[in-house]
Amino acid sequence: MVSRNEMRREKGFKIWRFFVFSALGLFLFFVPVTMSGTRSIMLDHIVTVIHSIFGENIQYYTLAVVFAGTLIPILTKTWKKSAFNILFTIFKILGLVIGVMAVFNIGPAFVLDENMGPFLYYSLAINLSLLIPLGGAALGLILGYGFLVFIGVLLEPVMRKLFKTPGRSAMDAMASLVGSYSVGLLITNRTYKEGLYNKKEGLIIATGFSTVSVTIMVVVARTLDLMDHWVLFFIIVILVTFLVTALTAYLPPIRNEKEIYFNDKNSITEEDYEGNILEYAWYKAKQQSHSARPLREDIWTNFLEAMKMTASVVPSVLSIGLLGLIIAEYTDVITWISYVYYPLLYMFPLENVPLIAEAVTISIVEMFLPSLLAAEADIVTRFIAGVTSISAVVFLSGLVPAVLSTSLNLQVWKLIAVWFIRTVLSLLIVIPIALLIF
Repeated sequence: MVSRNEMRREKGFKIWRFFVFSALGLFLFFVPVTMSGTRSIMLDHIVTVIHSIFGENIQYYTLAVVFAGTLIPILTKTWKKSAFNILFTIFKILGLVIGVMAVFNIGPAFVLDENMGPFLYYSLAINLSLLIPLGGAALGLILGYGFLVFIGVLLEPVMRKLFKTPGRSAMDAMASLVGSYSVGLLITNRTYKEGLYNKKEGLIIATGFSTVSVTIMVVVARTLDLMDHWVLFFIIVILVTFLVTALTAYLPPIRNEKEIYFNDKNSITEEDYEGNILEYAWYKAKQQSHSARPLREDIWTNFLEAMKMTASVVPSVLSIGLLGLIIAEYTDVITWISYVYYPLLYMFPLENVPLIAEAVTISIVEMFLPSLLAAEADIVTRFIAGVTSISAVVFLSGLVPAVLSTSLNLQVWKLIAVWFIRTVLSLLIVIPIALLIF
């Protein structure tokens, strides 16, 4: 039992780190700033500045990251530990080949099509190769000096009841929304490795909270000509995304996931306490702030961990993403799969069922593709396609490789199963809303 006297006697030594470092971290990740006519978070602006300083040379840095990510499992011989490692290494090798083709403009025409290899490399791979390590280095500001603990204690009752996750998982969702799903997964992976999430919680968080950023939502809304309804679109996206997350936590395969910890390390300590929850949250935050390592050491450690994740994610984004885009562009597979949604969609008075079905199906490949497919459709179709593409969360060109690069050790079939369930639930929720509004 932690008494009120014990909480009040906690010394204030180094507590300034809680305020200063947490405020700086929140500013970098969560405060939109307008620079050069663009409104985004400071971390995104830093990436833009680096782009402008190094110009086209940044593509060679990304290629070096891809090369390192491909070489590491071969040099360490981890590629042959399992069938999954072998397959993942093959994807990395393919990613390196695609990267070389995109940078040096050599190879088959279908790879060099601007909507294929170059799109993946210059729109996704380069941004990820900068954002993940920079975001990882800065994460210690909000993770290591008490803020995450403070938020976690306060939100524990709500998050447990709605999503079956700890209160601290709210930070994963916030980081994804204002930064990137890759940044959110950095938090998830580190917290899981520290024994503060179990595998089931990690699956819920990775597939339910690691959505695209608000910046990407704006791009989707612009592409679908929905900016006149931006506030409404954003609110509906958030409500649908997290309502679906709450529902999927009670459905298989998530419901059946094992509640095991990384290396059997359970670092969660529960204490009884006197007084209100705010007082206890402040006490726990001070405890962590006092025991935290120096900022320089924390930044360096986080940066190295983030670089490892970057080297693992980026090659896979290129290969898996291209495979998905090729299937979508040159085969009828997406059309065939889309038929599974017809019975559900024909329950509603919709103008273009085939287009909606194909749009939501193609979201498994790349979440931005539904917006391109439905850009000229009626407003109900556009609204449904836009909201569902975001609330589905899981997609092969980005989130799946990022999740597979974490220590959660999740199977691809589970991620695809969660995508399908999330898509169905999203449609059931957003279609009546769209029809009612428009």
